[in-house]
Amino acid sequence: MSDACCSCFSKLKQRCPKPHGLLAQVVTTGMLLAGLLLRNVPYVTDAVQIDPAWSKALRNISLAIILTRAGLGLDPTALRRLKAVCVRVAVGPCAVEASTVALMSHFLMGLPWIWAFILGFVLSAVSPAVVVPSMLLLQKEGYGVEKGIPTLLMAAGSFDDILAITGFSTCLGVAFGTGSTGMNILQGVLVVVGGSVSGLLLGLFISFFPSLDQEDVGLKRSTMLLGLAVFAVFGSHAAGFTGAGGLCTLIMAFIASLSWGDQKAPVAAVVGRFWDFFQPLLFGLIGAEIEISTLNPNTVGLGMACLAVGLVIRVLFTFLVVFFGGFNIKEKLFISVAWLPKATVQAAIGSKALDLARESGDEVLIKYGLDVLTVAVLAILTTAPVGALGIGLSGPRLLSRYIHSDPEIETKTTQKDDATIESRL
Repeated sequence: MSDACCSCFSKLKQRCPKPHGLLAQVVTTGMLLAGLLLRNVPYVTDAVQIDPAWSKALRNISLAIILTRAGLGLDPTALRRLKAVCVRVAVGPCAVEASTVALMSHFLMGLPWIWAFILGFVLSAVSPAVVVPSMLLLQKEGYGVEKGIPTLLMAAGSFDDILAITGFSTCLGVAFGTGSTGMNILQGVLVVVGGSVSGLLLGLFISFFPSLDQEDVGLKRSTMLLGLAVFAVFGSHAAGFTGAGGLCTLIMAFIASLSWGDQKAPVAAVVGRFWDFFQPLLFGLIGAEIEISTLNPNTVGLGMACLAVGLVIRVLFTFLVVFFGGFNIKEKLFISVAWLPKATVQAAIGSKALDLARESGDEVLIKYGLDVLTVAVLAILTTAPVGALGIGLSGPRLLSRYIHSDPEIETKTTQKDDATIESRL
C-alpha cells in the first residue's frame, strides 16, 4: 500500500511543473524595488548618494557580462535551423511596437512625430538582463532545448536591442539636428557592420590565444573574454557607436565558444560567477534611476495606454511571426510572453533625450523629454517584473523538457557510486 502511494505521489510530482526560475525572478524584482526605494525614500535618499557616472559605468559592465553569457549560451545547431525565424522575431515585433507606440503617443500625448518615434524605439527594446538569465535557466534544465527556443530568444533579443537603439539614435539625431538624416541612417548601418566585424575578429583572436599549452587556460580565457567585452561596450560608446559594443560582445563570445567546444564550460562558469555579483548592481541601479516625484499623473495615464496597446500588438505580432517556425501553440505563446520585459535599454537610453533637451534650454523639448522618460519608467516598473514572472511560470508549463541521457555514462556513474559505497563500508 505504501509503495503504491509513493508511486502515485512520484508520478503526480513529475506531472506538476515547477515554477522554474520563479524565485530568481522574485529576487530580481526585489533588486529593482530596492533601488527604487533608495532613490525615493526621503531619509534614505539623503544618506545614500549614487554617483551618476559610477552608476552608468556599472550598468554598462553588467550589460557586457550578460551579453557575454548570452553569446556563450547560443546553440549553433539550433541557430542555423532557426535563422529565418530569428530575423523575424528580432525585427518584426520591434518595428511594429515602435510604430504603434509612435502612432498612439502622437495622437494621445500630443508628441511631434519625431518625438513619438523616439518614444516608440525606447519602448520597443526587450531587456537582455531579464530574458537572457531566464533563458539560460530554462536551457540548463532542458526546457525548449530540443527546438532551440532559448537560443532563438537570446540571439533575437540582442539584435532587437540593436535595432531599437539604432532607431532611437537616428530619431534623436533628427530631433536635435546633430546631422543630416542620411548621415544618421548611415551611422546606424555602421553600428551593425562595425559591431559584427569587430566581434568576429575578436572572437577569432581569443579562439587561439591563450594557447592550450598554458596553465589555467580557462581562467585566462575568461579574463580575456570579459575584458574585451567591457572594452567593446565602453569603446563603442566613446566612439559614438553605442549599439556596436553589445553586438560585438555577443558575436565575440559566440565565435569563441564555437572554437572552444566542450572546453567553454569553465569559462561559462566564471562568467556566471561575475553575473551573480553584478546582477543586483544592475537592477538596483536601474531602480535608482526612477524618481517618482518627476512623474506627471496625466502623462502616466496616457503613457500607460500607449504602453498597453503597444504590448498587445507586440504579443500578437510575435505570435504571428513564429507561426511557421515549426513550434506548437504552447511554444508560440511562451515566445510571445518572453518578448514582454523591458528594463536595461529603457534605463540606458530613456533619459538621453531629456539630457539633450536640458542642454538646449528649450522648455518645450524638456517637456517632451520628461514625457519620454516617464513612459520609460512605467515600462520598467510594469513589464520587468510581470515579464520575468511570466517567463518563470510559463516556461515549465508551455515548453517540453529534453533530458539527454547516455546509458553508458549512467552505467559508469552507477558503478562508480557502488565502488564509493563499498570503499566507505
